[in-house]
Amino acid sequence: MKEHVVLVPGLWMPAAAMALLASRLSRFHTHLFSYSGRAPYEANLEALARFARGKAFIVGHSLGGVLILDMLNRHPEVDTQGVVLLGAPVRGCLSGRRFGRARFGRWMMGACRALWDERAARSTRPAPLGVVVGTLPLGLARAFGSLPAPNDGVVCVGETSVDGMAARELVRQGHSMLIMSGGVGTLVGRFLAAGKFE
Repeated sequence: MKEHVVLVPGLWMPAAAMALLASRLSRFHTHLFSYSGRAPYEANLEALARFARGKAFIVGHSLGGVLILDMLNRHPEVDTQGVVLLGAPVRGCLSGRRFGRARFGRWMMGACRALWDERAARSTRPAPLGVVVGTLPLGLARAFGSLPAPNDGVVCVGETSVDGMAARELVRQGHSMLIMSGGVGTLVGRFLAAGKFE
């Protein structure tokens, strides 16, 4: 019997952006969560909590990973057997703060803008949490200035660390390519099955 996985896209991404990753997780029943990153953050948290109930695993990219971590920490009734975050700036995001200095950037980020300030990140669950982060600096955020290395062109590796995570894997991919990469799909499937990337 197949177990269920919720896939959560990043900011400005439709749920369909996770379809290729879903196809690589064919051993699972996948469910694509749709939300607006510009919408009130609390509303997105509550919607994800309702959507994820009864599902065994959760995987999120970028802002989707931030949303997952916050939701699980606030909703202990949502059970999970494992979590994978892909390029998720759970400790804040320098490139996001830079983008937010401009009026257009503030409008584009909407209610999620405050999430890019520096903050702590901790997993309070016994279920294993794995982090995959890119080290190929290809991303639009570089247009707003250089980022501390290593980074994926949008998110710095140091911004992805979660206190209590089971493992973190660095891959030679840019930020947006994390959800397209076959190698990343293999890592995600391996972690969901065994709670580790090796």
